[in-house]
Amino acid sequence: QVQLVESGGGLVQAGGSLRLSCAASGGIFAINAMGWYRQAPGKQRELVSTITTGGSTNYADSVKGRFTISRDNTKNTVYLQMNSLKPEDTAVYYCYANVQVSKLSQLPFWAQGTQVTVSS
Repeated sequence: QVQLVESGGGLVQAGGSLRLSCAASGGIFAINAMGWYRQAPGKQRELVSTITTGGSTNYADSVKGRFTISRDNTKNTVYLQMNSLKPEDTAVYYCYANVQVSKLSQLPFWAQGTQVTVSS
């Protein structure tokens, strides 16, 4: 069974930094795209950033220039370095991975979510 485990959330002052990590384990044949979404109270879940196996990245306009996504394919882990944090970045952050569970089957998996709170 594939599991994604996040770490690194917490409370930080505006202008500060946090680094989120998300490690995948279990019945993994290969991992395709990985990334991060977030959901603030009363709002819909929104895409933050994605990264392909080859390292191509995509960012929401609201985090460009402040957040950096990376991955270590040898560890099945994706990271999100968040700098210059703003109160509006406060949300639960969810890691996801499109996992190749067999040669012909790909499934999306989600982590449990980690709270990021940015105080003003």
